[in-house]
Amino acid sequence: MRKYRTYDDYLDEVLQDPKEAALYLNAAAEENDPALMLVALAQVVRAHGISKTARKISLSRAGVYKTLSKTGNPELKTFLGLLSASGLKMSFKPSHPHHTR
Repeated sequence: MRKYRTYDDYLDEVLQDPKEAALYLNAAAEENDPALMLVALAQVVRAHGISKTARKISLSRAGVYKTLSKTGNPELKTFLGLLSASGLKMSFKPSHPHHTR
């Protein structure tokens, strides 16, 4: 019988690539929903390993889980640390391409 991998296994594999993780987080950010962004960030961090990420940002494993929980609200420093530990950085673009002063 052929063994199939789960969606979570596939996502964990794909999100290890920083380019794919960036596309994934950008898609979540487009929705302008903080809860969705937190879920997407949690998936990226999980793909890179919770314990490994926690060590990189000097936070306990439990602290990372708490930060990325449904009720989590990471500080900007923690958010940026989680991105950096996953090989990502945040950037900005105008919300409207032809926005004038």
